[in-house]
Amino acid sequence: MSKYEYLNKSFIYGQWTEGLSDRTYDIRNPYDNSVITQVRLATISQLQEAFKLAKEAQKSWAKTSAVQRKVIIQKAVDYLKENRDEIVSVIIRETGGTHLKAYGEHSTAIADLEDAINMADEMEKVKEVGTTVDGKVNRIYRMPIGVISSISPFNFPMNLSTRTIGPALALGNSVVHKPDIQVGLTGGSILAKAFEEAGLPAGVFNVILTDISEIGDEMIINPIPGFVSFTGSTAVGRHVGELAGKNLKRVALELGGNDPLVVLSDADVDRAVDAAIFGKFLHQGQICMIANRIIVHQTLYQDFVSKFAEKAKNLKYGDPRDPQTVIGPMINERQLERALQAVNEAKEAGVIFALEGERIGNILTPYVIVNVDNSSKLAQTELFGPIALIIKADSDEHAIELANESESGLSSSIFTGDLQSGERLALQIDSGMTHVNDQPVNCQGNIPFGGTKGSGIGRFGSPWIIEELTVYKWVSIQTKYRDFPF
Repeated sequence: MSKYEYLNKSFIYGQWTEGLSDRTYDIRNPYDNSVITQVRLATISQLQEAFKLAKEAQKSWAKTSAVQRKVIIQKAVDYLKENRDEIVSVIIRETGGTHLKAYGEHSTAIADLEDAINMADEMEKVKEVGTTVDGKVNRIYRMPIGVISSISPFNFPMNLSTRTIGPALALGNSVVHKPDIQVGLTGGSILAKAFEEAGLPAGVFNVILTDISEIGDEMIINPIPGFVSFTGSTAVGRHVGELAGKNLKRVALELGGNDPLVVLSDADVDRAVDAAIFGKFLHQGQICMIANRIIVHQTLYQDFVSKFAEKAKNLKYGDPRDPQTVIGPMINERQLERALQAVNEAKEAGVIFALEGERIGNILTPYVIVNVDNSSKLAQTELFGPIALIIKADSDEHAIELANESESGLSSSIFTGDLQSGERLALQIDSGMTHVNDQPVNCQGNIPFGGTKGSGIGRFGSPWIIEELTVYKWVSIQTKYRDFPF
């Protein structure tokens, strides 16, 4: 039994608080469906109270010095580092992630918080600007927004939470955070424990363990938070954006992707295959940046397909607790059935399978589908599973055109032997991020992480997230008597 299994309560105003709903939720291990812990869900009234308490706590937190905020965040980082192995074990059991995924997620979450530490200094920088009025001094201050509403998903719940929570706290905001209840420990409770141990004042960071049937749209429409951070599907993101807009709230929305990995005519096929295997099957394909469409120049197509399918066939699948496992379980039955439905629809449409996977318990082994029509429903769907689609391009120019034929624009990648040309073509792909001679699943804290088109609004990463989570205030001081015209 892990000590974190007992953190199955919401964390409100510094207290581990039992939910008041008459409903409970079993957090399960997606590999074998065993119950990790049971949560009594928080109610909408508890969420509303959390927002009120966060508002009060933020007033004092905003007055703390940058040094004080930095010390507390550093202590939370230290806690996560000191308890790494036990936290990683929970990530594996709760998300179904492999060792590689779990250790990577833990490391990225720590990096997010460490990047946030230095953001605290931005709040103490005051800029003076010129004036046309005699005797006036103009100063521009950066101010926290106030209360941040944070909503994170099931796939990488820890670092997709810390990338908002860390900067928000460093910049003087308070946070009410709702992780996906399926991964409530990884996405919320462990972080709450880290900040509790770090001595964060009560109410500055709150975690609500609940679901939409209990709270509805309260995370978005509650009048207290001035900013909503949401990571999830494009469909839900549109709903969040619509409600936030009606209530004049700022948002950062990191949404779905239909990310292309483009292999040009002069690419090294073996290296492209290696990258595409990783960029397609990491965490069973349950990543918004995953290579959803692999677009290959016709002269390399057969060679690429043959090598890719052979390598995919030999990926080890099974219990994610085994360090050698590459393909673990899907997060839940609904996601698994959704992936199988896409496969069945593809079969009915008569597409060709270079490799046909199978369901083994909650695991879906890799599928490789070839000669896919880029305009088909299959290619225009974010599959979020271990299903690789390989599309043939007539030319390099055609490959870039195919890459852009999507409503999404999160990440992308290009393989080429000409780096200068690759960088030029990267700018022609309409996505927030493009990687030359790499796969599309890349993330680091000092880049503007985010998408275009249906993949979202706003940017995470330093310093761009600072602009998202703060507002500017102009203060002028009239040092001389001003003679008014009337």
